[in-house]
Amino acid sequence: MSHAELLARHRKVLPSWLALYYDQPIELVDGKGCRVVDGEGTTYLDFFAGILTTMIGYNPPEVVEAVREQAGRMVHTSTLYLIRRQVELAERVAELSGIPDAKVFFTSSGSEANEAALLLATTARRSNQILALRNSYHGRSYAAMGVTGNRSWSASSFTPVNVSYVHGGYRYRSPFRDLPDDRYIAACVDDLRDVIDTTTAGQVAAMIAEPVQGVGGFAVPPDGLFGAMKEVLDDQGILFVSDEVQTGWGRTGDHFWGYQAHGIVPDMLTFAKGLGNGLPIGGVVARAELMDSVTANSISTFGGNPLVTSGALAVLDFLADHDLQANARVVGARLADGLRRLAEGRPAVGDVRAKGLMLAVELVEPGTTTPAPALAAHLQEEARRGGLLVGKGGLYGNVLRIAPPLILTEAEADEGLEILAHAVTTLG
Repeated sequence: MSHAELLARHRKVLPSWLALYYDQPIELVDGKGCRVVDGEGTTYLDFFAGILTTMIGYNPPEVVEAVREQAGRMVHTSTLYLIRRQVELAERVAELSGIPDAKVFFTSSGSEANEAALLLATTARRSNQILALRNSYHGRSYAAMGVTGNRSWSASSFTPVNVSYVHGGYRYRSPFRDLPDDRYIAACVDDLRDVIDTTTAGQVAAMIAEPVQGVGGFAVPPDGLFGAMKEVLDDQGILFVSDEVQTGWGRTGDHFWGYQAHGIVPDMLTFAKGLGNGLPIGGVVARAELMDSVTANSISTFGGNPLVTSGALAVLDFLADHDLQANARVVGARLADGLRRLAEGRPAVGDVRAKGLMLAVELVEPGTTTPAPALAAHLQEEARRGGLLVGKGGLYGNVLRIAPPLILTEAEADEGLEILAHAVTTLG
């Protein structure tokens, strides 16, 4: 079946708002390492990893075997029963989190993880008031969408939480953009204080933030920003939730978690995506008193089932055995240098951002800061024609997002840069 035929069937039975990449969408049917094959036999180098999910590459034998072995015994039981692999994974994640006296609740996605974190925060603090960042994204469920500060991904104004938005995550379009790092941080902290004083009724439950804004276009704030913000939060007993769905597991290179660049330990962190390498798993880590603040009964039908936790344990083993955090740092720096060279003399490139293997190229109308989503779409198409898959995002859809599997080699990085270099020449 051709891609065109499959697309026609897709449009007949799936929602019109379900986003698809490319003018002629493609089906991916096979993969190995950092390469995938589409339904018509074309091979691509993948620089987006299933939205940062296929973290250790396609079909790693260690994970495939762990899943196969578990599937031959028990796929699912529900959390009404003890699950040995779930307990083992929770022990590993709790230790890795850096949160003292931590407990873990597993879900099936990042949206569910953030929903659970908001439940814990609002329950523990007896408040539905939440602080979030402008340009943020936290998921597609009701409360998670309610704290998303990006209109492109907020399908409804209805929300169970009362949200106030602060500056800080997205520097390129910030009114403080031209300030040096220390003054930028000070300005954002002043804004946080002002927002608390003027838009809340006091007794705010929590602030939720992505250390690097993902869907918002890999917006990277200065290191230390959230440390300075947390001093304000701590003064008022406001909890801090670090949304590590995209930044976790070493992807930022310098640190295992994104929050560590800010010299703090959060009250909670949420995770998903890369831990399962494609298996549906997410969760929230919290101090025991926060996790146990919910007094009603609850379960998770699919969260942390035997199959996904077996696969996730194999992923963590692979991650540690191959020191992929160090690889993200080294290869990410190589990609960042290459992207900055490509941007030189290109007035359509407004900004290049990078943190480990999270890289972004923001496209603008030449000589301005006006977003140019058409140029971003054009570059994404040209990259695909050259054999490279990249993501797209940003508030205005004008940012190329580059986030390969953490196993990316320097040779593959150079190959991708060469394809991007050719694509950039088509901008004129």
